[in-house]
Amino acid sequence: MGAARLLAKGWVVFCLFAGAHGLFLALTRGQDIQSAARFAGLCVLLFGAMGLLFAGGFGVAEIGISSLSISRLRRSYWPSFDGLVFCAFVGLILLVQTVLVHEIGGTPAGQALLGSVHFVVPGERALIRRLSACGYDDAHIYSIALASAVAWLLAFVFVAASASRIALAAGIVRLERMRFPSSFGPTLLAALYGMVAVIGIQLLFVGSAYNFLGCGMLTGITGAALSGLAPLTLAYLIFAALVMLKASGPAD
Repeated sequence: MGAARLLAKGWVVFCLFAGAHGLFLALTRGQDIQSAARFAGLCVLLFGAMGLLFAGGFGVAEIGISSLSISRLRRSYWPSFDGLVFCAFVGLILLVQTVLVHEIGGTPAGQALLGSVHFVVPGERALIRRLSACGYDDAHIYSIALASAVAWLLAFVFVAASASRIALAAGIVRLERMRFPSSFGPTLLAALYGMVAVIGIQLLFVGSAYNFLGCGMLTGITGAALSGLAPLTLAYLIFAALVMLKASGPAD
């Protein structure tokens, strides 16, 4: 749950998510699979290396160069159960955005899901208004909004399911801090994660971010990451903030 760990994991997921969408877009535009895979793989490696270099420097500042070890890095970056659930949900929303959105779009379940999320999440309504103002046709707006609704549903499920494991995760954090002291304590990280989560709620859940984005950023890889990956990332950040807040208090 360290800051460098979250940065590294989040950037890896983003790069793989963007690379998968880039591969899908290249294939739909008629490129052969080898050229599309080569282009997507190069982009993933370049962006991944840049992000991991930044996260690695942040990690050195957090734990100190003398505390680094191969065994610690291997243990720290191995995904937890919640991390595996998060990755599974990311894969599901990727599948929905690329393949299943047209299959479930006309079903009563898809329409009910979109209507429910449209009522609960102000950001969903802001996204639809922004897409309409940009002049996109109804079919395109519906497919993007439906994929975003699936992402918000999975985000709610993730927060609700992980709430029962906050105490366990906080206990693991305390044990790690006892064995490997860090410059950033749980209280500081809880405040940091909490502030970022509040900003994310305002930008994504409330929908303030859509008023500042150009029309071109609402579609393609950027739009797919914003409407699909961002809600799940916000849910994981909220979970991390709650874990750190629990770990900053006395043990039960």
